[in-house]
Amino acid sequence: MVNETEIRVRYGETDQMGVVYHGNYAVYFEIGRTEWLRQFGISYKEMEDNGIMLPVVSLEVKYKKSATYDDVLRVRTSLKKLPTATIEFDYQLVNQNDEVLSLGNTRLVFIDMKKNRPMRCPSFIMDKLEK
Repeated sequence: MVNETEIRVRYGETDQMGVVYHGNYAVYFEIGRTEWLRQFGISYKEMEDNGIMLPVVSLEVKYKKSATYDDVLRVRTSLKKLPTATIEFDYQLVNQNDEVLSLGNTRLVFIDMKKNRPMRCPSFIMDKLEK
């Protein structure tokens, strides 16, 4: 279950040397994660409309090579395992030459917005992922 999303590096995402600021990698991973969920018909909006939040509780990034202004990046996002009360994604960010720029991982927790407590992955999401 892999999704590949293309992103072009914008000038505002770089420093004076044209290198992507390290904090933007978390944003690239979020774009990949959002598109990964969307391919299964799941959206953050739908989850929030159903009283569910999905905050990040862990983020790991391993930088291999710099991304630079105007690079065309691909975020390869994959689900590490079926979700429980948490959902975990792995990421590989590559440039237009298919060079690996970074590897990442995020773990998010399902939160019941009414109770402000963790909850198990909702059945409407599990049903879509298990197909």
